[in-house]
Amino acid sequence: MFYRIRPTHIRRRYVTAMKIASSCLIFVLLGATSASSSAGETLLFDDDSIMKAVLTAPISQAYAQKNQDVRIYFPGLWTYIDGEGSNQRLDVSIRTRGNFRREYCRLPPLQLNFKRSQVRGTEFAGQNKLKMVAPCKPGDNYQEKVVLEYLAYRTFEILTDYSFKTRLIRLSYVDSDQRKTPWTSLGFVIEDDSDVADRLGLQKIHVPQVEFHELDQTRTAVAELFMLLIANSDYSVLRGPEDEDCCHNVEVMVPDDADGGIIPVPYDFDMSGLVYARYALPPENLPIKTVRTRYYKGLCQPPEVISAALDHFRSKQAEVIALYATSNELEGKSKERAVKYVEEFFEILNSSKLTNREIIGHCRGQDHLDAMQ
Repeated sequence: MFYRIRPTHIRRRYVTAMKIASSCLIFVLLGATSASSSAGETLLFDDDSIMKAVLTAPISQAYAQKNQDVRIYFPGLWTYIDGEGSNQRLDVSIRTRGNFRREYCRLPPLQLNFKRSQVRGTEFAGQNKLKMVAPCKPGDNYQEKVVLEYLAYRTFEILTDYSFKTRLIRLSYVDSDQRKTPWTSLGFVIEDDSDVADRLGLQKIHVPQVEFHELDQTRTAVAELFMLLIANSDYSVLRGPEDEDCCHNVEVMVPDDADGGIIPVPYDFDMSGLVYARYALPPENLPIKTVRTRYYKGLCQPPEVISAALDHFRSKQAEVIALYATSNELEGKSKERAVKYVEEFFEILNSSKLTNREIIGHCRGQDHLDAMQ
C-alpha cells in the first residue's frame, strides 16, 4: 500500500518542479484527463470515493521544522482529479501539525491551507485549513493504522451526526527540493472544526473545564460508548491538558440558540486499541496493560440515558460491522482482526451481565449524578 514513485525527470528549481508535477507526474500518478473542465458540484466530504491527488512542495523543509514551536507555512501545488475525471490545480501551503505524532513520526502529519477565493467552484469549495492524516512511517503496517483510524471516524459518523467528516485521499508527495524521493500513500483529511459547528448549528466554546451537569448527557453517552467501542482512553470530556482549554482530544460545542448542554465531538483516535499504534500506551491510572483491552471510563448517566444509548448502538451493530467487513482498504488478516475486535464490543452490549459489569460498573462520577437528581 505504501510505495515510492520514481519520476524520470525532476529539475531542481522549485517552479520547474511544480510544472513537472502538473504535467508528467500528474498523468502518471492520477491517470488524469483534460484539465480544462470545471469541477463537479459534489463537495469534498459529500463523496466516499478515494480522491487521487499530488502535493508538490518543499516537503523536506516543512518536515525539518517539526520540532519547532513556531512553524511557517511553505507554498506548494495541490493537483487532483475531480468528480468528472478532470485535473484541477490549487495553490496550497503546508506545515507540520499535531503534538505527539509531529515529534514521533518520520513522516509527520501536515496542515493544508487552501485559499478560499481560489477553491470556489471546486470540490474544495468552502475549505481553508484541513488536517491531513498519513502514515507515520513507511511500510504497510503504518498504512494499515491510517486506514483503521479513518474507519474509526467513519464509525462515529454512523452513530451520530455530531462528528467530524473525513475523506480518503491517495496522495503522491513530490518534494520540490528533491531531498526526498517521491512516494504515495493513502491518507485522509478531516473536516475543520469550524465547519462542523456551522454544519450542525453549533458554536465552539473555549473554557478551562466543563462541569458534569453542563454536558448534553445523551450525546456524551454516545461519544463515550464509541470510545469504548474503539478502546480509546486518550480523551476527556471535562478537562484539557495542563494550562490548555478543555477538552483533551474533544471539541466542545453548544447549540447556537443556547438551548441545550455542551456536546463533545471527539477526534484523534491513533491511541485507540482499534488502531493499536506501536507507540500507544494505556493511561497509568487504568488497570490495563495494553490499549487493546477495553476499559470504560465514561461518566455515569441516568438509567434512561445510558439505556437509550446502548439501544442505539445495538441498532447500528450490523452497519458498523459491515463498515469493516466490506472495507476495500483492509485485507486478509487485518480485516479479520478488525471485524472480530468490533464484534467483541457488541458481545458486551448484547449481554446484560457484561454490560452491567464492563460499562455500568465502571462509570465515573456517580456522586455527581446523584447530586443532579
